[in-house]
Amino acid sequence: MPLAPLHQPHNILAVRALQSVNPGLPQVACFDTAFHRTQPWRSQAYGLPRKLMDQGIRRYGFHGLSYEYIGHALARLAPELARARVVVAHLGNGASLCAMHHGHSQDTTMGFSTLDGVPMGTRPGSIDPGILLYLMREKGMDAEALERLLYRESGLLGLSGISNDMRILEESGERSAAEAVDLFCLRVAKEVVALATSMGGLDLLVFTAGIGEHSAAVRAAVCRNLSWIGVRLDADANARGDQAIESRESVVPVLVIPTNEEPDDRPPHHRHPGDQLIPFASSMEKTP
Repeated sequence: MPLAPLHQPHNILAVRALQSVNPGLPQVACFDTAFHRTQPWRSQAYGLPRKLMDQGIRRYGFHGLSYEYIGHALARLAPELARARVVVAHLGNGASLCAMHHGHSQDTTMGFSTLDGVPMGTRPGSIDPGILLYLMREKGMDAEALERLLYRESGLLGLSGISNDMRILEESGERSAAEAVDLFCLRVAKEVVALATSMGGLDLLVFTAGIGEHSAAVRAAVCRNLSWIGVRLDADANARGDQAIESRESVVPVLVIPTNEEPDDRPPHHRHPGDQLIPFASSMEKTP
């Protein structure tokens, strides 16, 4: 459970509870990381000794079930865009972005763990690893203290000192709340550009998940930070929460698509080639 301590313990608890009631019942794990298996080597590697990558230290990516659902939704809504260069922003209490081309993952902001990328509700996103060395050496923080800091005390909560809930921060009149939201929106925009670079361009931007679907203010701020690449919103469409929210002048279409991370929602023949059906009893606890 070292890669996602906020998520895996709860999921494993349910599996073990069901096993205790019905030991013979097959259970299947649908890993968020499977969708990202199509990424090229350069998107998976860190600048560390290659032997560490051979040992499993690589960029796995997460929120794959959400991205796969959005890919299938796009195939129904706009097939020509589904095959194009798409950046999907899954923005919620946990947040990441993914570059998708022909519906396949090319790059993503989360890496070895769910800490990487943009700031989240209680997680910091990408930080200088030298900070962790400093906190260990100069502040005497051990692994447990660092884990608590990185998973539960940082991000929007830590920056604002108020809440990890974007709705509360948007309604707050406190300067720290506004600064936390501003930083979040800037970092999301920076990641959009970085992911577009991985694909050599950007043909569509999609907002999804709790914040992406429901916060017109966040969508507007992110797109303002992307105005230099030709992203323009229709303010009224954005405020209404329409599906298409770009203006006529926008070079890049912008959509809002609700996600669904329940794997049973997708037909079996739509299963992604990178998906793996893994029996819990044999391998779940050692698979990232």
